[in-house]
Amino acid sequence: MKTIKIADFETSNENNLFLIAGPCVIESESHSLMMAEKIAKVCQKLKINFVYKSSFDKANRSSINSKRGIEINHAEKIFDKIKSTFKCPILTDVHNGSHCEFLSKSESVDILQIPAFLCRQTDLLISAAKTNKIINVKKGQFLSPYEVPNIFKKIESTGNHNIMITERGTSFGYNNLINDFKSLDIMKNYLYPVIFDATHSVQEPGGMGEKSGGKREFVSTLSKAAVAVGVAGIFIETHNDPDNAPSDGPNMLHIENLESLISKLIELDTVSKK
Repeated sequence: MKTIKIADFETSNENNLFLIAGPCVIESESHSLMMAEKIAKVCQKLKINFVYKSSFDKANRSSINSKRGIEINHAEKIFDKIKSTFKCPILTDVHNGSHCEFLSKSESVDILQIPAFLCRQTDLLISAAKTNKIINVKKGQFLSPYEVPNIFKKIESTGNHNIMITERGTSFGYNNLINDFKSLDIMKNYLYPVIFDATHSVQEPGGMGEKSGGKREFVSTLSKAAVAVGVAGIFIETHNDPDNAPSDGPNMLHIENLESLISKLIELDTVSKK
């Protein structure tokens, strides 16, 4: 198993579960700080390491009319405040080489995430890898777990071996995703830390015409199943008012339900990794 160091803790498929959590997209500095504080309190109480996640740009929205986010330089200032206040690592999406170049100089962002739709984009993978930051790749909805080593080889070609792979569901007909939990064990065989994205796994891509739908009531079920199989980390987008969130609201977990779910996942993780 490969062990990745994230700030002041280490993760692997055999280490204790850690959490990646935050709202889908940055809405404002005050909202981001409020969400980070709520997540930090839960994780401190439950003694689980966490990474704060939020995107500054949602370039893969269904419609041209959908809100994208904020400017990258504004986002970095917000990430810096979150990191200095709550002492947590930061993860955010990148969509092109210029994002990677800008964030390569950032001391606030620890992990660059490759969106699922872009997981085969060689130039983006290499640009991200050259920053020498940790790279978390969302496995595409169209990709089998057996193809994942091709992603790893592209990143490794730069000399960067700080890699995580995230399962987020597989396309099952139109506007629907399904999880093949065999993929978790298959990808663990490639040694890098495997993350399970519970909230995007319940997404219904394009299911509402100009935006995606989702069924957040199944986040708990899928999270527990994945942790029972055994994963390095769990990815949960969360919000204080998901029904009115600007992005991915239908599949985000309400922040008030985070503590209850994570406490159960910690218990399952202890059993699965005994």
